[in-house]
This record gives sequence, structure tokens and C-alpha cells, in this order.
Amino acid sequence: MIKHKIALIGFGTVGQGFIEILLEKNFFLKNQYGFEFDVVGISDIAYGTVYNPDGLDLSEILEDICIGRSFTQDSRSWQALDLIKYSNATVLCEMTYTNLKTGEPAISHCKAALNNGKHVVTCNKGPAALAYSELKTLADSKGLRFLIEGTVMSGTPLLNMADGPLSGCEIIAAQGILNGTTNYILTRMEAGLTYENALKEAQGLGYAEADPSGDVEGYDTRGKVTIIANVVMGTSLKLEEVACNGITGITHNDIEQASLEGCKWKLIGTIKKNGNTIIASVSPEKIPLSHPLAGVMGAMNAVTFTTDLLGDVSIMGPGAGRKETGFSILNDILRIK
Repeated sequence: MIKHKIALIGFGTVGQGFIEILLEKNFFLKNQYGFEFDVVGISDIAYGTVYNPDGLDLSEILEDICIGRSFTQDSRSWQALDLIKYSNATVLCEMTYTNLKTGEPAISHCKAALNNGKHVVTCNKGPAALAYSELKTLADSKGLRFLIEGTVMSGTPLLNMADGPLSGCEIIAAQGILNGTTNYILTRMEAGLTYENALKEAQGLGYAEADPSGDVEGYDTRGKVTIIANVVMGTSLKLEEVACNGITGITHNDIEQASLEGCKWKLIGTIKKNGNTIIASVSPEKIPLSHPLAGVMGAMNAVTFTTDLLGDVSIMGPGAGRKETGFSILNDILRIK
């Protein structure tokens, strides 16, 4: 039985959700999977850094956060890189903010962890989209794991499908709805709202940020397309090679016209292999009602893989969420033996 010692870098919504899962399912995980753990360290830009080599009191940590208080118990003056280098953690969970321009500081966190003998699990799209090959090669060279299931479709097991249920198939194309915010907006526009009102509603529900450009301009989907292409389809696609258009030009008239044609507008990420060439794009598309993606409504995500042996295989599930993404972190850690 392996007892993991876990450190978290970043303690926002996902990190807190992950800790809540560990507390709720502690006995189930031990009895069902022989999974035991100590969370030995957490570092967050807002709350500070705590470290205890024998394990933190997670209930007290959550109580601090609940009342808006910085970490108190086991507080250290360390920065994130100090925790990575000097802690006795065996697994680093990198959950800082996503930066799709440089990937920092997350890429540096991942490199430091691997160079210090720690497995890395992350839901951060920056390292996965911009440095996957480099980090995977580094991990392999040290006999470690670099696991990124939560970077696409949250806890829905999309990336791991290629290593598991679809093993033996060649995936020659993928087409998907990879951003819940834009799908929610388009769904609400079908119900009669203008783009502006649908966006405002999405922001009120927490689906869209105050600056929604990462979602509505397609940049978030472009990052996920890059990850799928490189992880699932074995390419070396770069982010800037993915043509990208968002949904800001879609009008209510466009929505009505698509309905008359028996179609729905969806922001679609597409990846196709053509011999040794890979073609990838993000763009709004009119999808026929007969297509599996047409029925994906609200903030849900879905991807259809085209395979050589099974034909089209679709998977649908939540693309974001506190517990959903926290589950992806847990699921990846369970794969570390």
C-alpha cells in the first residue's frame, strides 16, 4: 500500500474542492483502492504557505479559508518553489492560474517538482498546452508521472480514454464543444436572449469572468485543442498553429436562421489528421440536429473521437466545477503506483 504525501500549489476553488473530496471519501478510498495520503503542504499567493511533514489538519485549513483568514497552523515563510524543493511531498498538484501566453509560473513549478523527484498532477492548461512534450519527457527520464486529465473537460475522463478504453484504436479526428461558457451563451441565445444578455447571465452565474475574452474569443478552446492533439493524437502541434475564431460575431438572426435549417450554432474545436499533417481549428459552426454534439446544452462539454476501429465515439460531461475538477486531480493521483 502506497501512502502519498501531497503538496498543493494554488488553493482556489479547485484546490479546496479537492481537499473536501479527500475528507469526504477518506475511508472509501482506503477500503476500495488502498489509497492513503497526507497533505503535507499548501502554498497560495493569497493565503500563504503551510507545511507539516507529518500532514496538515485539513479541516482547520478549510475553516481558515471559510472565514477569509490566511493560513495559521504550520505557517512557513516559504514561497511556492521552496515548498516544492524542500518538502517531503511525493506528489505535487499544480493548480495556479492558467497563463496561455507563457505558461508561467506553472511550467517552472512543474519542472522544479520533477527535478526534485516529485510526480506532477495538474489541471492547469498552461504547462499542458505549451510544454507537454518537454515535461512528459522530463518525467519519463526520471521514472515519474506528469498527469493532466483535468486540463480538458474537468473531471470527465477524456484524455485517459486514449490510454484505456480506446487503446488499440488510432484516433484520426476529434471534434468537440470544449468551453462551457460559450455553450451556455449560445444555448441561452436559442431561448431568445441577445448575446449581451446571455453573456451577462453567464457572468452572474459564475460561468464567465468579468473579462470573458478567454472564453468568447475561443482562446480557452484553442488551448484544449492543442492538448488533445498532442496527448491523445500524438502530434507536436503548437498553440499558434490552431486557427481561432470566437462567438462574438454570432447574432440572434444567425441563431434563428440555423434553427430554420435544422441546425444549432456551437463553438467547435476540430483536429484532423491528413497523412503526416495535422489540421486544427476553433470556430463557430452550424451543427445539424442529427449530430451528437447538437444536443449538448448549457455548460456541458462533449467530444466525438473518430477512430479507425470503432468509428465515432462520443463522450459528454461537465467541463468545469469545484468538485468535478477536484475529482480529476484525485483520479490522476490514483493512477500513480
